[in-house]
Amino acid sequence: MHADPLTEPVPGLEEALAAVDGFDALLTDGLLRPRAAQAGDLFAFADAVAGTPLATRVGEAAEKTAAGAAGEEHFVALAAARTALLGSVHDALTERVHAATGRTPAEDVPRPAGGGDPVNVLAAARSWLCDLARTGWRGLDHEIVSGAAPVVSAMLPDPSLRRLAVLLDGLATELAACCPGAALERVPVRRWADLWSRALLLTLPGAADVATTDTVTGRLLPLGVDLHEHATAVQAQVHAVLEPADGGTARLVRASVSAPKPDTVVGAGLWQLLRPHMSLLAAVGEGGTMDLDGMPVTAEGDLIWDDALARTGGPADPFVTARVVLPTAAGAAPAPLDRHPARIATPVFLEGYAVSHEDHGLTFTVAGHPLAVDTDRIPAAGPLTPENVAASAACIGLLRWDAGAFRVQPLAVETTVRKKSLAIHAGSWAGGTTDKAGVKGEKAATDAVAVLRERAGRLLRA
Repeated sequence: MHADPLTEPVPGLEEALAAVDGFDALLTDGLLRPRAAQAGDLFAFADAVAGTPLATRVGEAAEKTAAGAAGEEHFVALAAARTALLGSVHDALTERVHAATGRTPAEDVPRPAGGGDPVNVLAAARSWLCDLARTGWRGLDHEIVSGAAPVVSAMLPDPSLRRLAVLLDGLATELAACCPGAALERVPVRRWADLWSRALLLTLPGAADVATTDTVTGRLLPLGVDLHEHATAVQAQVHAVLEPADGGTARLVRASVSAPKPDTVVGAGLWQLLRPHMSLLAAVGEGGTMDLDGMPVTAEGDLIWDDALARTGGPADPFVTARVVLPTAAGAAPAPLDRHPARIATPVFLEGYAVSHEDHGLTFTVAGHPLAVDTDRIPAAGPLTPENVAASAACIGLLRWDAGAFRVQPLAVETTVRKKSLAIHAGSWAGGTTDKAGVKGEKAATDAVAVLRERAGRLLRA
């Protein structure tokens, strides 16, 4: 990989992000009656999409909002403009990633027309989100936040609306925990604006539809596991290379599994919650492959995992895969609403770098160019540590963009321990482990779950 494209300035990036920041500040205070000074930021935001197909609608939306007379269609236009600006940032950054990795950009896949979603419940969700926009994050109270509950309840039984329902439920839960908004010391401005604009666009009929899925048959070569943990949920996302059985071009794919969790289950115990739902985790932990037969896959490269369509294959060293197969593997084009800089997570392989310790953390110097290392993303549910990364000579990671710069999130490293080369993976404990720390964590999780089941049983018997 060549790091120089990742360190060069991206024309127009700062201006696009400044326009988004200006709108997000407006959303923080509320769009009901913007002050005169804020109206200037609103029109600057509209100017940022001048010359695009959105220009007319966003210009009208800015005028109506500045006058305090905006309706739902105007807020939708503003959300679309914000999404488009961040999408342009995503595309510009992705071009740099392609230049650094040498991969060919993936072609967009035609999306379904859609339109079969229940209109009434989508309109109710849109109404609640527009009320949020008028109030702003500083004006939050429990009365307005509670308006999401009946909408979410109406959506959850319908599988086609579950994606939006979970998003609305998560946003409402975060907002409720921060009420009243006027008392907040710090507002997560970008995050809440991201969730709001995405949710608002998903209320448009057909917006949540995904491109028609295909099926794949071939050998799956895991690269590493990215573990996402929340107080009440956990997700493991396996990044891998698929070698098609027909001899076609290898492609990058992902397979994800999620599970609800009690907040007392942490660390290595998380794998206990995930293993029953995906046999792939055992293969990852053992350094093996999986043979797939007709496994569904989306246009974005996400495998819709079904254990019945996979069987355990032979052994495969992820570092051999990263050195030999990864450089020529084809990627996939993201869905339109997924074009956001925070969603960039491209598998890369690095070696021959120098490691330095800066005030802000570790840095890999690749061919004379610095690349920050995001050790905060290393999960506690595995043996990989920042110390291992600092002593490494090779790294499989995810290339991300955060806080204005590209960063690499380590998934696995090769290091030397007692004069022997050793590979350490963040997902080594996914299928089970004999490591003392892993065994201790699993036992603690087992005890915690047993206690919770006993308490639940008492409540049911009461």
